Amino acid sequence: MSISRRRVVKTNAGVGRKAILQETQPSWRWLRIGFWACIVISVAVVLRRTVALAHPQQSAPPQLAELDAAFASHAALTLAHILPALAFVLLTPFVYIRRFAGASWPKRFLFPLGLVVGVTAYAMSMYSVGGWVERSAVLLFNSLFLFSLFRAWQLRREPALNLRWMTRAIAILLGIATTRPVMGIFFATSRVTHLSPKQFFGIAFWIGFSINTLIVELWLRSLQGKSQIERLAMRPLSL
Repeated sequence: MSISRRRVVKTNAGVGRKAILQETQPSWRWLRIGFWACIVISVAVVLRRTVALAHPQQSAPPQLAELDAAFASHAALTLAHILPALAFVLLTPFVYIRRFAGASWPKRFLFPLGLVVGVTAYAMSMYSVGGWVERSAVLLFNSLFLFSLFRAWQLRREPALNLRWMTRAIAILLGIATTRPVMGIFFATSRVTHLSPKQFFGIAFWIGFSINTLIVELWLRSLQGKSQIERLAMRPLSL
């Protein structure tokens, strides 16, 4: 093969890799925005709930006061669930940040924290505000979360597969953050719909967790997602 032909082949290969990278960037960018938005919402929710348990508001709106009272009725269990969940959420970025590429300590904490979150979620479902509609969502998605976490642990020596399953687990857990804007819509329209938290909490849970689970699963199964996971497993990109 002549030198000029080698240059053409090398150039074409470089252009191909550049094109693939450009195709993956938009989807990755939107997922990254959603990822950080879910983290911010999750942290805010936990902090707000912790403060409400420690210092109950006397002048809260009726619907909000009802929710605060419901969680206060099992405050210890609530804290046992949301505080490990907060730690889990705060650790998730370290799975993807370039600086911590190859570091095993984030996942060493994520596995036990995830187990605690999952077990306490089952217990929390006994006090579901939205009744069996909410409880059914918790039972399904929490089981998927624990299964994904277990598969990630099983495949901990296979970087790409481990990251795929860990990403599934993280997406499902962050689904609780996606339920909050949905609940906000229900709260804002309650005067029109006349729906109470007991009636729309379960619906919000199904919508929020389904959005996260389906979007991330579709992305993981796409060509862009597969190539991105492979790239992250070899050399994680900075979030």
